[in-house]
Amino acid sequence: MRRRRRRSVEASGRRRCPAGVRGTPVRPVARPSQAGADGEARAQHDREASRDVDRALGSSGARAFYAQPTYANPTGAQWSTRLGRDVLDVVRRHGAFLVEDDWAHDLAIDTDPRPVAAYDDDGHVIYLRSLTKSVSPALRVAAVVARGPARDRIQADLGATSMYVSGLLQAAALDVVTQPAWRSHLRGVRPRLRARRDLLAEALREHVPEATLDRVPAGGLNLWLRLPDGTDLDLLVRECEARGVLVAPGGEWFPAEAPGPCVRLSYAGPDPDRFPEAARVIGEALRAAR
Repeated sequence: MRRRRRRSVEASGRRRCPAGVRGTPVRPVARPSQAGADGEARAQHDREASRDVDRALGSSGARAFYAQPTYANPTGAQWSTRLGRDVLDVVRRHGAFLVEDDWAHDLAIDTDPRPVAAYDDDGHVIYLRSLTKSVSPALRVAAVVARGPARDRIQADLGATSMYVSGLLQAAALDVVTQPAWRSHLRGVRPRLRARRDLLAEALREHVPEATLDRVPAGGLNLWLRLPDGTDLDLLVRECEARGVLVAPGGEWFPAEAPGPCVRLSYAGPDPDRFPEAARVIGEALRAAR
């Protein structure tokens, strides 16, 4: 039997809340971003967010705070410069480290991101970046950038394991980023992602008006769609999949109870011309799941 072609609006690589967080000393900090806020409202949000980090580090004794300041997965939120500097000040006061996962740095659309690590001159940021999203999922090569004692410790700990990273992959990564065409590739990615993002967002507004798209992200690969309260999320996901549309249930990104039903939708897959059709399927499945 020939399988029906699927309209995927979900990326295959999913970065969810780690299952190991539950029942471990790791303390997740839930801090919704202030979508669309500016001026004093954004400043107040940033102050509250940095205070949350301060309280969490103080009460837990943790020595590291993990975050995705740029185009966070799955919401697409981006820290302001003020928030980045405030969080950096907080981790300094606690003698801790910010683990900055800059997974989508090369996937900017409307902004030009500046990592928090750029403001760190005393070794309190451990910066992570890879080519997996911007080049190919098969290119499993990443970089860890650190300064001072943290760098020395990481280098010592990873010295043995790094010997087993494929030499072929390392050579391929080096060849990619040193070619003149690399910058041209990144410039070409931006308008393509913008067109896909806007097409999917417009299709959702037309075909799923009951849902809420709080933010059209300035970069990254995903849209975060809030569904009406009372939606049977499992039923919606199954119904979409049965009709050839793959979506990711939002509960997988929360370490505890989700505040409401959400789904993550990727605009990075093939066949963007089929996004309107996929949005129509999601809208019909949503109405059946309420």
